[in-house]
Amino acid sequence: MERPDSLIQDGTFTDKVMVGLKQALRKLAEEAAVNNEDLVIGDKEGNAKSVPAKDLLKTLSK
Repeated sequence: MERPDSLIQDGTFTDKVMVGLKQALRKLAEEAAVNNEDLVIGDKEGNAKSVPAKDLLKTLSK
């Protein structure tokens, strides 16, 4: 059984980088949520805002 986020041999370099980035961002949000921290994110207009990590974690895919 293959996981959708697993690093596959046939994937392009870009695909592999995106999978790794997704995993790293999820780990960052999980660790920040455990410590009740906020993370700073950027919106589509380029504005930065502080968001509780627990709220951000709800929006990230697994």
